[in-house]
Amino acid sequence: MIEILADTNVWASLLTLTAMEVVLGIDNLVFISVLASRLPEHQQAKARAIGLGLALLFRIIMLFGLTYLIALREPEFVVYGHEISWRDIILLGGGLFLLAKATLEIHGEIEGHKDEGGGVAYSGFYMVIAQIAVIDMVFSVDSIITAIGMTEYIGVMIAAVTIAIAVMFVASEPATRFIERHPTTKMLALSFLILIGVLLVADGMGFHVPRGYVYFAMGFAAMVEVFNVLARRARRGGTA
Repeated sequence: MIEILADTNVWASLLTLTAMEVVLGIDNLVFISVLASRLPEHQQAKARAIGLGLALLFRIIMLFGLTYLIALREPEFVVYGHEISWRDIILLGGGLFLLAKATLEIHGEIEGHKDEGGGVAYSGFYMVIAQIAVIDMVFSVDSIITAIGMTEYIGVMIAAVTIAIAVMFVASEPATRFIERHPTTKMLALSFLILIGVLLVADGMGFHVPRGYVYFAMGFAAMVEVFNVLARRARRGGTA
C-alpha cells in the first residue's frame, strides 16, 4: 500500500482520472440540475444529494463488477451486420429516455406547467429521484468503462469517482440556482440533454462522436448565454 502511495504514476493517474470523471459527469450534473429545479425549493437540495449519492453508489458497485462490465462490450447478437452488446442496449435506451424527457420538459416550459397540489408535488419528488437513478445508471456505464481503461488499481478508481462526485455536489446547487434565475439557461440545458441523448443513441448504434467536439459546442453555447445574462443585467441596471 505504501509503495502504491509513493508511486508518482499512481498520483498522476488519480489526477487524470478525476479530471476525466468530472468532465464525464457534466452530463449527469446538467440532468440532475434540470430535474431538481422542477421541485419545490425545500426539496431541491435533498433531491440533488440523493441523486449524486446514487451516482456514487452505482459507480462503486460497478467498479467491483469489472469483469461483468468488460463483458458488456462483447456482442450478444447482430442486427443488419452491426454487432450489438449490452452496453449498446443500455446507451441506446438511456439516449432515448433523455430525448423523451428533454422533449417533454421543453414542451412543458413552452406550454406552461399546471399547478400541482402538495400531494402531487410530493409524489413528483419520488418520480424525480427515480428518473435520476435511471440516468445515473446509464452514465455510470461509460464512466466506469473509461476508468477501467486508465488504471489497474481499483482504489484509485474509487478515489477518483468519489472526488468527482464531491465536485459535482458542490457545483450542483449553484447550477440549479442559476437555471432557476435565468429561464433561458434552462432551455439551453434541455437542449444539451437532447444533444447528449442523440450522442448516446449514436454510440449505442456504433457511431462514436468524439466528446471533445461536443463539449466545445456546449462550452461555446454556455459562454454565449453568459454574455446574454450579463447584457440583460446591464440593461436592467441591477443584479441577475
